[in-house]
Amino acid sequence: MENYSIVIFILAIMIILSAMADKIKLPYPVLLISAGIGIGFIPALPNITLNPDIVFLIFLPPLLYDAAFNISPQEFRTNFNTIGTLAIGLVFMTAAAIAVIAHYLIPGMGWPLAFVLGAILSATDAVAAMSITKGLGLSHKTATILEGESLINDASALVTYHFAIAAAMGTAFVFWKASLEFAILMAGGVLAGMVMSRILAVILKVVHKNDLVTISFMLLMPFVTYLMAEELHVSGVIAVVMLGLLISRFSGKVFPEKLKQQSRNIWDIIIFLLNGLIFILIGLQFPYVIKSIPGEQIWPYIGYGFIITVAALLLRMGRVFLQQINLDQAFKKGKGRITENALLDFKNSLIISWSGMRGIVSLAIAINLPLTLKDNAPFPERNAILFISVVVVLITLIGQGISLPWIVKALKLSPGDKKTQH
Repeated sequence: MENYSIVIFILAIMIILSAMADKIKLPYPVLLISAGIGIGFIPALPNITLNPDIVFLIFLPPLLYDAAFNISPQEFRTNFNTIGTLAIGLVFMTAAAIAVIAHYLIPGMGWPLAFVLGAILSATDAVAAMSITKGLGLSHKTATILEGESLINDASALVTYHFAIAAAMGTAFVFWKASLEFAILMAGGVLAGMVMSRILAVILKVVHKNDLVTISFMLLMPFVTYLMAEELHVSGVIAVVMLGLLISRFSGKVFPEKLKQQSRNIWDIIIFLLNGLIFILIGLQFPYVIKSIPGEQIWPYIGYGFIITVAALLLRMGRVFLQQINLDQAFKKGKGRITENALLDFKNSLIISWSGMRGIVSLAIAINLPLTLKDNAPFPERNAILFISVVVVLITLIGQGISLPWIVKALKLSPGDKKTQH
């Protein structure tokens, strides 16, 4: 994205379309993605490509930090069983299921490459779901589970992708080594986040009387934390999440209400711009990716993407409703720490199931695919994997994006279940 005038043009289009979305009652992510696809086909427009490193650094830290900062710690702990099931267990299950489908369905897709595709599409983008359902009155429980899932599942998907790529490049996969590395990445991320939150807390105690400096440090620290964690080869995602959770508790005790409101207003603008830019950039990728696929293969690959989308949705629905049954049984038997507030009902389960969209992380991971193998041979089926990934992202965001608000409204959530706005 070296042409800054194009970026300004896209931001202007994004703001105008976001305002239009409210008028025409269409979820703004759907409108922005559609506009991105249309803009991408303009002949005179320069090729706008996403740099995965920039995506992970610019988009992930503020979005994760904002979600972690605003999530209810009590609700998070109450629903941690379900959050962990979706953000870790379901991610690995989805990667494996998509790999099996891709291997047997797509010609030339060997097991290592199939697992690469599965890893790319294993994590859902709850940011998209929350953007689409904002103002629809989700329950505290549903919102917390979706937000909590988004805080952890990116780390699970990135680890899965790391091992899948290693296998595709010819490195032997050893389960115990992979499990140990996953544990180190997660634990290291938690520790890094705790250390950086302590450092930020000390700084804020010194400068808290200067509102601008205080807010500036809070804006900067998610990026610093992410970079530091990645340099230490631990999970930057988990580090930023821990930073947000811990600083949220600290700020609640120290900051005056005026400072909280100023900070909230600034973060609202940043998150609005980043979310809008994400969705329009997703749409922009489709015209460029489609050029890399032979014409006769486009429709078969779109069909593969549709089948994978349906399979991933059915797997998610099955796992969520099974979790509902498991929680009921555990509560009745008095096992574990399952409280009545952690139980799911049909409405919760259906909305959570249907919110399994893929988004910017899947797209960034796909674009980050290596161009060559260790022997400098072209990475096999790279264009096919990238195209199918983009197709799945678009199908889930547009298809589920249009239908999710209708489902939420059809369920007629009771006023007592409405989510309070941050």
